Amino acid sequence: MYILNLKIALRNLLRNKTASLINISGLAIGLAACLMLLLYVSYEWNYDKGFKNADRIHQVMFNFYGADKNIRATGDQSPNTIAGALKEEMPEVEHISRILWPVKRLLADGKNSFKVEGRYADPEILKIFDFQVLYGNLDHALNDANSIVLTASTAQRLFGRMDVLNKVLRFENQVDLKVTAVIKDLPPNVSYNFDCLNSWKLFEQLNSWVVDPNWHNYSFYTLVTFKQGTDIPAFNEKIKNMSRKHAASVSTDSEPFVYPLADLHLYGRFINGKPAGGQIEQLRIFTILALSILIIACINFMNLSTARSQKRAKEVGIKKTIGASRKSLISQFLMESLMLTFVSVVIAVVLVELCLPKFNHLLDIKLKIAYAHPLNWLGVIALIFFTGILAGSYPAFFLSSFNPVQTLKKTVKLKSSFSLNFRQILVIVQFSFAVILIVATLIIYEQLQYLKNKPLGYQTKALVEMPHEGNLYLKYDLLKERLLSSGAVSAMCHSSGSISQQNSNSTGMEWQGMSEADKKMSVNQIYTGYDFVKTNGVELLEGRDFKKGLASDSVAVMLSESAIKRMGLVNPVGKDVIFQGVKRTIVGVFKDIIWGSLTTKEKPMIIAFNQENSDVITMRLNTEKDLKENLETIGRITREINPDFPIDIRFLDQLVAEKMKNEATLGLLSNLFGGLAIFISCLGLFGLSAFSAEQRTKEIGVRKVLGASVSGIVQLLSVNFVKTVLIALFVAMPVAYLLMKKWLDKFDYHISIGWQVFLITGVSTVMIAFLTVSWQAYRAAKSNPVDALKYE
Repeated sequence: MYILNLKIALRNLLRNKTASLINISGLAIGLAACLMLLLYVSYEWNYDKGFKNADRIHQVMFNFYGADKNIRATGDQSPNTIAGALKEEMPEVEHISRILWPVKRLLADGKNSFKVEGRYADPEILKIFDFQVLYGNLDHALNDANSIVLTASTAQRLFGRMDVLNKVLRFENQVDLKVTAVIKDLPPNVSYNFDCLNSWKLFEQLNSWVVDPNWHNYSFYTLVTFKQGTDIPAFNEKIKNMSRKHAASVSTDSEPFVYPLADLHLYGRFINGKPAGGQIEQLRIFTILALSILIIACINFMNLSTARSQKRAKEVGIKKTIGASRKSLISQFLMESLMLTFVSVVIAVVLVELCLPKFNHLLDIKLKIAYAHPLNWLGVIALIFFTGILAGSYPAFFLSSFNPVQTLKKTVKLKSSFSLNFRQILVIVQFSFAVILIVATLIIYEQLQYLKNKPLGYQTKALVEMPHEGNLYLKYDLLKERLLSSGAVSAMCHSSGSISQQNSNSTGMEWQGMSEADKKMSVNQIYTGYDFVKTNGVELLEGRDFKKGLASDSVAVMLSESAIKRMGLVNPVGKDVIFQGVKRTIVGVFKDIIWGSLTTKEKPMIIAFNQENSDVITMRLNTEKDLKENLETIGRITREINPDFPIDIRFLDQLVAEKMKNEATLGLLSNLFGGLAIFISCLGLFGLSAFSAEQRTKEIGVRKVLGASVSGIVQLLSVNFVKTVLIALFVAMPVAYLLMKKWLDKFDYHISIGWQVFLITGVSTVMIAFLTVSWQAYRAAKSNPVDALKYE
């Protein structure tokens, strides 16, 4: 029986080539889009979950309290002292390690030199993460200050091979390090990725300030692995007063707690000390989008199958007459659906493989289908059965319900109120999804444009930066003099961090008239030298920039507009503040700089004069000269002064764009897959209109003989479909409004949803639907009425 059903299914697919092509292509495109989205969701979902003991790895975090005793902020960085205290006092701790943020480090083997992403860490980091060692022994790989662990690709890049144990590398042109281990490259979806790993002891040798215990400098990351069976909530309760216990000499209002590292990527946004979302919100959107596209494709299949049911009525009648049960008929139609789904899945996988390279390039990630993983095969099989049964269930039950007497008398008509209305409902559901996606796409686009065009407080055009490193520390003045005289740059400064990325903050600033609560005010901080305002294009509201020749400017500061308002200062220029224990004078007030996320409110900011604290050199290019010529000049002069380090110039506008990576990904995927959903919906509508015109061939012929115009017939055949789409608009628009309003409310700065979005959506949806349907209607109306009247 199954072989017979299989033959019948194949014959039906081949006999109705147009219907089969529409069904297969619609399902294949829908499945391909669904698979690609789910691949991305899986990639993000599995962040930091690939380690064997991932469930026991936690990150030490801190809640910071305000004067009202409420939690005002939650941070993922910690002091350099917390690791030792937890290891000594808490028996639940198995392994613990401090680790630094990634920084580009220069490695040279005498012949080759490259900059790679490097981190400093304590030796126990090699026990927290189960790195796959290729060469060497990880037990003691970071015990010595002059040791270094390389990834396989870094070793290959430096030496041309991976077996490089005990090879010596020159690190940052300062010290020689011995390679003590080579590990397999880490997957891209880990938070603590690196190209090389250095000993924390080396960090302390090169930076004396790191050695001093400081419970109030939250500059480091701390990772911990717990022993099996540890009660994490109870542990957090035990350590909540640790900062107050060890830093009793200075008032502190911070409480440490540990949080699963595997959850931090997805739930990294905290409100009142509790996880309140993060990347997980975007994954939910993409999961819903993937399922929506799949449902739209399945609805296409249902509609096209039931639309063609009259042609298969005789087949059902004959089978029932000769004894076929309804169960066997349902089995036959489900087999047809599963066969079509199988073909669609095969095509979908091919489409995914063809599109993945471009998709990976667009998102700057590395997705691939792991064919060797048995769970993936189970997933594909489950997808075939889920999609096949979902798409074929209603047609199977509907077609198998026909009365054999009526079918053989050709009296079966699609006038059953349930069947006709149900198909219309499916079209309404299908286009409701499409309308919601159009509204979402437009609002996401408007929000992204709003954020992109939001004033940053500095001018990114023609602004570049490079690391302050090597000989540039001692010869900065020479570099500045030569670059300015060359005409390649019009202004130049150095500072403690990039103006494009938030990298430092502080508390404890004091001023006259402050309240007790003001002592806990957190401020962003930048240290800099001369020409900061001129170079970055910062807008001064009062006062001036730091000026050469004024000895008093060695303890001068500039404050942001929001800082002045928060402090309640009137005529602030000339007044004194105490910052980092030093009495300083306010010489300028500048318009707020967006230093962190473009979507959240900024903290008050202080810019303090300090010639010694510098990591970044910022330059404003001379716009009257050719860009390429300017960059070549900068590179040539910098190499002459600092020959051991490669040139690493970055444009500020690109760095700012990186801050919107998540939002840009959301916009890109919503545009791409929203468009695919609309296309699949129109493909189904195209098929339905074709079958509608086919079923009414004789009617069209009679109407043309009686004098009906082409436009009248087009209107006759199109109006019902357009009405259905109009109902979808009225159903979907309130839902779209509520969903997008909820999404926008998560931003501190966002647009208002205007009526124009819904007008554009309504007009475009109706036009797309009308054009899709009217093409088939027009073809039917232009056909020869003689041929139409000879129909059957």
